[in-house]
Amino acid sequence: MSLSKNIEEIDMQPEKRGTQKTYRKPLLRQFSPLMVAMVGLPGRGKSILAKRLERYMNYTGDITKVYDISEYRRKHMEKYASHEMFKADNLPAWRIRIQSFREALEDAAAWLSEPGNKVAILDGPNVSRSQREEIYDLVYTQLGFRVMFIECVCEDPMMLERNFKEILIYSVDYRGMATEEALKDLSLKMAHYKAQYVSPSLGSEWELPCPVVKVLDGGEGGVIAHGVNGVKESKILAYISTPRPFQQTLYFSRHGESEYNVIGKIGGNASLSPRGQKYAEALAKHIKALNLPSLQVWTSTLERTKATSAGIKAPQLHLSELDEIYSGECESLTYEELQDLFPKELALRDHEKLKYRYPQGESYLDVMRRLVPVLMQLETESNVLVVSHQAVLRCILAYFLETPLEEVPYMHVPLHTIIKVTLWGYNYNIETIKMPIDCVDTNRSKPINCSLNRTAEDALKTVPVHFDNVDELIHTLEAI
Repeated sequence: MSLSKNIEEIDMQPEKRGTQKTYRKPLLRQFSPLMVAMVGLPGRGKSILAKRLERYMNYTGDITKVYDISEYRRKHMEKYASHEMFKADNLPAWRIRIQSFREALEDAAAWLSEPGNKVAILDGPNVSRSQREEIYDLVYTQLGFRVMFIECVCEDPMMLERNFKEILIYSVDYRGMATEEALKDLSLKMAHYKAQYVSPSLGSEWELPCPVVKVLDGGEGGVIAHGVNGVKESKILAYISTPRPFQQTLYFSRHGESEYNVIGKIGGNASLSPRGQKYAEALAKHIKALNLPSLQVWTSTLERTKATSAGIKAPQLHLSELDEIYSGECESLTYEELQDLFPKELALRDHEKLKYRYPQGESYLDVMRRLVPVLMQLETESNVLVVSHQAVLRCILAYFLETPLEEVPYMHVPLHTIIKVTLWGYNYNIETIKMPIDCVDTNRSKPINCSLNRTAEDALKTVPVHFDNVDELIHTLEAI
């Protein structure tokens, strides 16, 4: 039996109070999967909040997926026609919209039923009480999962105008439509939805016995929470309680080439090489030319990042969370030395680099966990330059670019390169500016042979080229 059919057959046996359904407060199911249903009129920031929440939950270990009801509606329509389809008395269009809602709900519920999946986000207006009852009836009563509603309310005229512009730019419905025509259509669509809209939180009456959160003006007007009880729900509430900008630009750079980079050593607290010092000067000059308002510089506590940012005239923070992955007993060794002293450890790391933890050190997953507070703050900022390290920047960029976890340890983050990350609609775009200053390449791709009994030659095949000592680099530079 399909889930959509079950929706129609559900009998909650509610208590009767006049013509309204009411429900007895259910028992909590603390470790069940969670359905988050967005609620609100178009242009209130639901989709961008859903997307941000998906990004955050996935990065922090709760596998999450957004189901956009509009995408299901588009499957039943060759092309968006006009606002007419959102009128309450347009029955053929209403049937398509309800069918799309139920298909999205059914797919989200089925996905939540699969092992390991934690949170499904149903993104859509969900403006009627009957729709929200269907969500609750299926997800909680029949499947035994948890339900949470997030209502986005916006009355700020400037914010609404900005949100409307975002819709006109990014919505598939308005692609190719003249701006004036699209704006008029969107305004009428809004009026149709408003006529049908019933808030889930009217006064002191809460229509369903589950968590409901009201986000006011994108969070800038505050957050009202009712009945939030549960680990995932509390985590979500904490995340959405902080306002985040809708326009944002961030800059990232590794430190300049270090003396350890030159000779192929990992970790440590080395000084900059002569070429690294030149990069620090070039970076300061480039950042100054950008003339960024309210610029901040965040670095690690290690010498090479501090030296790289020293010439930049801006407030600077030195954060231990931005320190390079700690390689424990393997600190300050070359890959050749690692193969000689710890061949088994090197093979284990090559086999599963994401989860591998150095002896007395860290793994990539450890770095990702300690970066969460920094990432949460970065999401609220703009015009921040982060100067950090290869593994750390891999983890940070993976968050904004939503890189699959298994690819994180192999992302290419070269030296002497400025990385610009800009929020564009729901997603972040990346640009790179390579400074014309030579440096070594520290990127080591995964060897083909990762077995414990491999030869040294197989283990070292992908080791980047490096100098035997710093003096060799200096002699090379003098010769040039």
